[in-house]
Amino acid sequence: MTDVVWLIPAFPLAGFLVLLLFGRRLGEPGAGYFGTAAIFASFLASVAVYVDLQGNPEDQRESASTLFSWVPVGALQVDMALLADPLTITMCLFITGISSMILLYSVGYMHGDSEFSKFFLYLCLFVLSMTVLVLGENLLVTFLGWEGVGTCSYFLIAFWHTRESAATAGKKAFVTNRVGDWGVMLAMFLCFSAVGSLSYTVLNNNAESGLLAESTATGIVMLLFVGAIGKSAQLPLYIWLPDAMEGPTPVSALIHAATMVTAGVFLMIRINPVLAASYDWVNPVIAWTGAITALFAASIAVAQNDIKKVLAYSTVSQLGYMFLAIGTGAYVAAIFHVITHAVFKALLFLGSGSVIHAMNDEQDMRKMGKLAKYLPITASTFIIGWLAIAGVPPFGGFWSKDEILLFALADGAVGLYIIALLTAVLTAFYMTRQVIMTFYGEQKWTSKAEEHGAHGDFKPHESPPIMTIPLIVLAVSAVIIGLIQLPSLAAVPDSIEHRLEDWLHVVTPAEADIAGSWADEHVVILIVIATLAALVGIAAGWLVYQRKRFKAIEPTILAGGWYYDRTITNFMGGPGRESFQAVSDFDSTVVDGAVGAVGVGVERSGKGLSRIQTGYVRQYAAVIGLGVVALLAWFIIRGVL
Repeated sequence: MTDVVWLIPAFPLAGFLVLLLFGRRLGEPGAGYFGTAAIFASFLASVAVYVDLQGNPEDQRESASTLFSWVPVGALQVDMALLADPLTITMCLFITGISSMILLYSVGYMHGDSEFSKFFLYLCLFVLSMTVLVLGENLLVTFLGWEGVGTCSYFLIAFWHTRESAATAGKKAFVTNRVGDWGVMLAMFLCFSAVGSLSYTVLNNNAESGLLAESTATGIVMLLFVGAIGKSAQLPLYIWLPDAMEGPTPVSALIHAATMVTAGVFLMIRINPVLAASYDWVNPVIAWTGAITALFAASIAVAQNDIKKVLAYSTVSQLGYMFLAIGTGAYVAAIFHVITHAVFKALLFLGSGSVIHAMNDEQDMRKMGKLAKYLPITASTFIIGWLAIAGVPPFGGFWSKDEILLFALADGAVGLYIIALLTAVLTAFYMTRQVIMTFYGEQKWTSKAEEHGAHGDFKPHESPPIMTIPLIVLAVSAVIIGLIQLPSLAAVPDSIEHRLEDWLHVVTPAEADIAGSWADEHVVILIVIATLAALVGIAAGWLVYQRKRFKAIEPTILAGGWYYDRTITNFMGGPGRESFQAVSDFDSTVVDGAVGAVGVGVERSGKGLSRIQTGYVRQYAAVIGLGVVALLAWFIIRGVL
C-alpha cells in the first residue's frame, strides 16, 4: 500500500474537481455527501498504508514515492514526491478521520446556505492541501500544501464575505501567515545552499552525521520556527486565529483542531535532527515561546464571552503546550497532544456549533444557560470534551498533557513546569466557566423569544442526527484516545504502554531520554499533581459561576486580550499606514524616478548620437581619415618624446 500513498491526497483532489465541475448540479445535500465520501475514502487509504507500515520491520517503515520531476533546474532537482513514514501517516490518519466527521456535520450545519456546494469545494481543497503538506518528501512540496491551507483558510474564514467582519478576518489571517511564509522560504534557500537539496531525508541525514554546521542548522531551524509561529498561532503572530471565528463553525473546527494550526508543530518535528544539531539556546527559545503563549492565551480565555472565542484562545494555549514539548525534546509527547487535541477540540467546536444552531445563531454565553435540559446529546458530548481538555483522567487530554509536564520537569526546566501547571489550572477554570454559562447556571435565553419573533414560545432544540452522530464519535474517541500512549505504571500492561512512542521511534531519534531522572522515577506523584491542578481549576470555576460563592473576576484587560491586538491594529492604521505610504512614495518617486531618469538619459543620448549617423559614405570616410591622421600624429609625437 505504500506504493499507492498518492491515493491519500488523490481522493480529496477528486472531490474538489468533481465539486468544481458539478457541485451546483449535485446541490444540497448531494455535494455535501460526495465531499464527505471523498475525505472518508482518503481516511481509508491512510488506514491501509498504516496497516502496511505496521507490518514492516522498524527500519523499513519509510517509503518515498516520486510522482514526477517537478523542478529540474540545474543543480536544483525537486521531485513531486510523497513520503510515507510513521509521522506522516499518523498525521494523515487524524487529519482525514476528523475532517470526514467535520464534513458530515457540515451537511446539517450549512443546510439552506446559498453557497452550499462551494463550501464543500473549499473543504476538499483544504484537506487536499493539508495532506500534501504532511506527505511532502521535501520542503518545496510541503510549502505547496503550506500555501494551499493558507489560501483555503482565507476562503473559508471569509466565506460569509458579505459581513465586513468576516472579510476582514480572512484578510488578517492571510496577511499574518505571509510573515511566517517568509521564514519558510528563506529556510528553503538556506537548505539548498547548505546541502544542495530540499529533501528532508538529505537534510536530516546531514544533520545526524555532523555534516551540517551548528550555525547553519540554527539558521534553518529558526527560520522554520518563524513559519511555525505564524501557522500555529504563537506569540507574536497569534492574532489571526481568534478572528478566524468569523467563519462557519465547521471551519473553526477544521482549522483549530486537526489541520492548519498543527502544521507548524509537524514541521518542527519533521526536522528534529536539525533541531538537535543547532545551538543549545534554540530549544529553550522554542520552549519558552510555547510556555508564555500558553499562559498568555489561557489568561485571555477566562474573560471571553463568545462561546467560540473561548475555544479559539484555548487552541492558542494548547498549541503553546506543543511547542513547549518540542523545546524540551519531547517530540512524541508533542504529537500525542496534537492527536488528543485534534479530537477533543473538534468535539468542542462542533458542540459549540450545535449550541449556536439551537440558539438561532447566538454566540454570547451571557445569553444562554440551562441548555443541558434541551440539548442532552450536545451537552453530554461537550462535557466529555471539557473533561478531556481540562486534563481529568482517564480522558485523552490528561495523558498527553501529563507527559509534556513530565518532560518539562525532567529537562530541569522548573520554571516551564510551573507555567505549564498554572496554565492547566486556568484551562480547567475557563472551560468549567464555559460549561456552566452554557449548559447550567441561570437561564438567560428566554428574552430571546421576542428577538426572534417567537412570541414567547422559543425553545432551544437539539441538532439533527447528522450533526450529533459526529459529536458522539468524537466523544468516544476523546475517552479512549489516551490508550495509544499510556505511561509506565504498575497497572498498565507492558503490551499497551508507550505504543505511540514505539511507532514514532524511527522518526524521532533526537528525542530527549529521561530514563532514570527524578521525574521518570516519580511519575505517579506527577500524575497526582496534574490531576489536582485540573480539579482545582474545575472546583474554582464551579464555586464562582455555579454556586456563586465568590465574585467572578473578569478584568477588561483580559477581555480585551491584554490590548495586544488593538495595539497592533492602531499601529497599522496609524503610524504603520503612514510609514508604509512613505515607503510607497519613496519607491514611486525616488526609485522609480531614478530608473526613469536612466531611461530618459539613454534615450536622449541615443538621439544625440543618431545625428552623426547621416548615411553618407563620404562623411564616414572623412571621419576615418581624420582618425588615421590623429593616430599617426600620436605615434609620431610619442616617438619624438
